[in-house]
Amino acid sequence: MITPAPLNADAFAPFGEVIEFGDTPDFMINAGMCGRFHDLARAEALGGQTAISLADAQPYALPLTLSLVERHPLGSQAFIPLNSAPFLVIVAPDQNGTPGTPLAFISNGAQGVNYHRNTWHGVLCPLDQRQPFVIIDRIGPGDNLQEFTYPTPYTITAP
Repeated sequence: MITPAPLNADAFAPFGEVIEFGDTPDFMINAGMCGRFHDLARAEALGGQTAISLADAQPYALPLTLSLVERHPLGSQAFIPLNSAPFLVIVAPDQNGTPGTPLAFISNGAQGVNYHRNTWHGVLCPLDQRQPFVIIDRIGPGDNLQEFTYPTPYTITAP
């Protein structure tokens, strides 16, 4: 069983970046009327282009049976929620080309994530309600999706 931890930048760093507001903007723009939190994540798009899409994701309930993870060898993938509902973030370290034991995090409702290129991760997983997201990822030629099914599923429990 895997119990999700609160999502934070340090714990998530091996897998990507947490996209969230800090305490103080990096600098002001628009004649001082808008604080910019700058360069929070790096989008990668090898041999393609970076696309911005929207998603309307159906909710999952905990406990969750996790059997499938995926990764994208040609680009990063970011998910930024458009409301304040928490969502489940699942990642797994790479072990010689296959995913290892998954880790799970729960966002605080104001955080998004950017998965590094080649990071094993679970599907987009809102909890308790439908949730809209902005997706920033690579589109273009080539096979940019690898899926892996665990022979023995994991159970993600409520925190």
